[in-house]
Amino acid sequence: MKISTLKFFVGIAVMVLSPFFVQGQMMDPVSYSVIEAPEQVAAGEVFDITIEANINGKWHLYSIANDPDAGPYPTKFSSVSDKMAIAGNPTESEPAIEMDPNFNVELGWHTGEATFTIPIAFRKNVSGSAEVDLEVLYQVCDDEKCLPPQTKSITHSVNVSGVADMPYQKFGGVESANSNTSKDTSGSFKNKDATDNSSVKTSNVGGQGIFSFLWIALTAGFAALLTPCVFPMIPLTVSFFSKEKEGQGRKAIGQALGFGAAIVITFTILGALLAVFIGASGANQFAANPWVNLFIALVLIVFAVSLLGAFDLRLPHQLTNWLNQKSNESTGAVGILFMALTISAVSFSCTAPFVGGVLAATTGGEWFYPIIGMAGFATAFASPFVAFALFPRWLESLPKSGSWMNIVKVLLGFIELAAAIKFLSNVDLVWEWGIISRPFAIATWIAIFLLAGLYLLGVYSISNESESRQIGTGRLMLAMPFLLFSFYLIPGLMGASLGIWDAWLPPKQATDVSVVRSFAQQQTSGNEMANSEMWSSNFEEAKKKAIKQNKPVFIDFTGYTCTNCRAMETNVFPLPSIKKRFAKMQQVRLYTDDGTEGPANQRFQFKLTGTVALPTYVILNPENEEILEQLVGYADKKEFQQFLDAGLQHFNDVTATVASGNN
Repeated sequence: MKISTLKFFVGIAVMVLSPFFVQGQMMDPVSYSVIEAPEQVAAGEVFDITIEANINGKWHLYSIANDPDAGPYPTKFSSVSDKMAIAGNPTESEPAIEMDPNFNVELGWHTGEATFTIPIAFRKNVSGSAEVDLEVLYQVCDDEKCLPPQTKSITHSVNVSGVADMPYQKFGGVESANSNTSKDTSGSFKNKDATDNSSVKTSNVGGQGIFSFLWIALTAGFAALLTPCVFPMIPLTVSFFSKEKEGQGRKAIGQALGFGAAIVITFTILGALLAVFIGASGANQFAANPWVNLFIALVLIVFAVSLLGAFDLRLPHQLTNWLNQKSNESTGAVGILFMALTISAVSFSCTAPFVGGVLAATTGGEWFYPIIGMAGFATAFASPFVAFALFPRWLESLPKSGSWMNIVKVLLGFIELAAAIKFLSNVDLVWEWGIISRPFAIATWIAIFLLAGLYLLGVYSISNESESRQIGTGRLMLAMPFLLFSFYLIPGLMGASLGIWDAWLPPKQATDVSVVRSFAQQQTSGNEMANSEMWSSNFEEAKKKAIKQNKPVFIDFTGYTCTNCRAMETNVFPLPSIKKRFAKMQQVRLYTDDGTEGPANQRFQFKLTGTVALPTYVILNPENEEILEQLVGYADKKEFQQFLDAGLQHFNDVTATVASGNN
């Protein structure tokens, strides 16, 4: 029985990747439904709604009464409508109290099914058909592992008629679903509803982020083609396909596409494995972990040194020889598969640095970024092999391999060396070494890009290169951006802002060496001290000050290793229009990747906002910790200014309502 080449590789892809898709489908073993609620209520009347949770398999759903600091997240119900409030403490069916092996502590949990009763009240101005609009935050574990916390929406229609004789009075701020308190870095906080009466916005950075990351992956794939151990492999594919006697017409197209699919699958499996090991909840921890950042930095340095010609990274020759032998001996789909694996293996010494760079970029994204990154990289990498396999005559138009390929390789080595500084800076910030300061990082970049520019100008040569004083127009034009960028960075040594590049550099510190400060010590230091005093790291103290000054609280959930956070703090926050609005708020900055206070800050962020994404900005009412406005992700000046204005307006409306009620 003959199987077409394309179907053969599609089958392989399904078999290899189906476990990951099955896992994605099984990531939510809990379903919720409303099983009891009144058909008609009065506005302001407190009534109960009963919700049933069905829990699949051996998963445990945690009790609403568990201590949030004990480990897993307790189940929490919140209102997401400004027309209603949770009017008291929820109750639940009797949970089992057992020792949780994942957290080594006694916890209450439910298996099979559980019921929750939530007291609800609609505001006095609500009438007619109304929606009970709830959100449940929950986490499930079994005896071996835990799934990341998730949120689900629960809705139910109720008819509202008339006004209760004794309406629920606490509509000044929506009540919490859980009344217990928890501890954060600075003391205790009340678990208020994370979304009631608030506008939760997600910046379009998510869309920009995935496309920007995909662009990086595609660029890395195309760049890898220009290296000495990949470019010469392209003609080999033509000779291989020319040996296929039946490689004509539709069959030739199927063989070529199958060949490309095999390359894509090879690299995508790497990304899929990394996605599984990281998990849906581990992307942020992975990105912030100093050991991970140190490992990535060392890998980039090793790859950079390799690209600069110090040594070659190669797979064991026994493996590459075996793959090559199999590709020559086999025919049809099997032969194409081994040919694709041979190319992937032989080109490892040049593709490894690019693969490492793409995987390093995944630290700023979601769990699925490694899969997308490797698929994008491999698609770009495989595209010319497929094209020349389909149209062998195109090969005649390719430039001959030569010294230009080594130039590209060296330049990419310089770029990877510069990228390593970013990850070393992350380690330095989390562990508080104080070695890689902003001036140090800028000086290192200046040296790297200056050396790259001088290399292109032929001032010096790398080992194993023939010395030549003559350079072509191409090298001259290519040298200019490297030299210009190194000169552009020089004002940064004097304390000047570097625009978007500040996002990749350590934040400014009062202890940084600055030429400007040496000539204008008083003015510069005074400005920096004023800026630093604007931000508090203690939420409870900031809340007390805000109450005294009748201001809302602005919370900046940020991270030392967060590039978008740094971009906001250096390019948006210092703008006069933004600082003017900040002056009307009490500002708090909480680092969620700090070595000591980070975990508590991250728990606080998740309980308050329902997300651990960075950056997250919250404007809340200090009286009841009600979120007024919330923004997630990078935002430009206009969007961020609108967010601040909306929060201030919301706060003014709330305080005006309270004042009129008191009168």
